[in-house]
Amino acid sequence: MTPVGQDLLASAWADADAASERAGVTVRALHAAECVEAADVLRSIWGSSVMEAPLLVALEHSGSYVAGAFEGDRMIGVCVGFLAQPIGEALHSHVAGVVSGTEGRGIGTAMKLHQRAWCLDRGLTRMMWTYDPLVARNAAFNMRRLGTTLADYLVDFYGQMVDGVNAGQGSDRILVNWKLDAPLPSAGSEQTVQGDAPEVLSVGPTDLPVSAPTPEGVSAVMAALPPDIEDLRRRDPDTAALWRVALRDTLVPLLDAGWRLAAATRDGRYRLEKP
Repeated sequence: MTPVGQDLLASAWADADAASERAGVTVRALHAAECVEAADVLRSIWGSSVMEAPLLVALEHSGSYVAGAFEGDRMIGVCVGFLAQPIGEALHSHVAGVVSGTEGRGIGTAMKLHQRAWCLDRGLTRMMWTYDPLVARNAAFNMRRLGTTLADYLVDFYGQMVDGVNAGQGSDRILVNWKLDAPLPSAGSEQTVQGDAPEVLSVGPTDLPVSAPTPEGVSAVMAALPPDIEDLRRRDPDTAALWRVALRDTLVPLLDAGWRLAAATRDGRYRLEKP
């Protein structure tokens, strides 16, 4: 494991405590006896079993990261991760979520910053996780708030999923890489996007995806996302499923050709740049 300086540790825990205070929660590691409640919280978020209590108990007992966000005595968020390759350096954060009605308060930020401090306390300096690339707010949160990089596009990563959030929508994911011993972006220095670029994917009439070829000679392009894919999945799951294919068919060929995911903008677009 990588030795971590005391100044960095103190700063990481201060960041975590400040985020928890802003969100009005306490984030802490769970005891085995609390894993049944944690499994119930995850089930309420995803509409079916995501991680059962015995698995959470085993992860907690073996020293993995199993934590909850509490409002008073009520658990309203859960975050779980386990060691990843290279061992002694990295943690894979498998799941994180908050109960309905608590979104937008910064609880997710509080949990991620607690997880970061927990990792640094143990000499872990890198964290990765996957997220649905169609969820625009997650893309912006990962890159702009935490300072992560988008490392890879994983096609149908989990196979067919049957929970209440992902059923029938495919499971393409983007792999995030977070360098934990790097400074967090400050409010005044969040990632900015230089200039504009042609759109190779845009939102058309009735929320349909509209694809366009990559123009010759450009070094950057934009791929737009629907403003709220989760709402679209509830209203029109067939159109939402078209977005999965459209985004995959847009991003994968560019990434295979050496382009990189450089930014996620505030207005819900990916910027890809050619080296």
